[in-house]
Amino acid sequence: MIDLAKQLKEGTKESHSAAENTKFVASFLRGVLDPEEYRKLITDFYFVYSTMERLIQDTKDPLARVLQQWQVDLIRTSGLELDLRYYYGPMWRDLAKPSEPCNTYVARLNEVAKDNPYLLIAHHYTRYIGDLSGGQILKGIAENALQPPDGEGLRFYDFPRIDNAKEWKVKYRSTLDTLELDQSQVDALIAEANNAFRLNMLLFDELKGNASKSLFKVIIGFVKSKLSGGNK
Repeated sequence: MIDLAKQLKEGTKESHSAAENTKFVASFLRGVLDPEEYRKLITDFYFVYSTMERLIQDTKDPLARVLQQWQVDLIRTSGLELDLRYYYGPMWRDLAKPSEPCNTYVARLNEVAKDNPYLLIAHHYTRYIGDLSGGQILKGIAENALQPPDGEGLRFYDFPRIDNAKEWKVKYRSTLDTLELDQSQVDALIAEANNAFRLNMLLFDELKGNASKSLFKVIIGFVKSKLSGGNK
């Protein structure tokens, strides 16, 4: 059995750290959160998640279809719609527009779904595991910083069908480990997960500063290690 979950975690460790050290996320973690920046962030997340969740629902790929079993627990689009209605008002669909980095992210998701749909696993892992881990910390910080009425504007972070996130993540990772993949496919998933981190960082950079150069170095280093015959 290939321990995909472990390899994904180890293979994206530097990217994860780089993402946490972008100016936007670092400020967020300190409790410094501009309401307009946050509104733009969840606007981009809406377009990313609605695209990813539609592609997962529609996929016929035998590997990517494993993702479908979790979607009833994970679905983010509906929560983001409620958040955007709070931040923009009832006409939010006319007002909420994606940023250019968001358009790039969405284009990549569509490209993956068309050419190598199993790579959707990398995007799924990167976003949802983050939402169930550090995302729950960010919810508390956002609540303190923005002080919305009774959870309004923060539905994105709610997982009402998941009672114990830690146990849920264990089951998720165990299922990933049952997938029949060769090492080249695992390496491709790790590379795509690093790319997913890069795409997320570009969203953050659009909001505050430019901190993604270090991640480009991470990805280049990973690719070079594979070309030279190294293993993650």
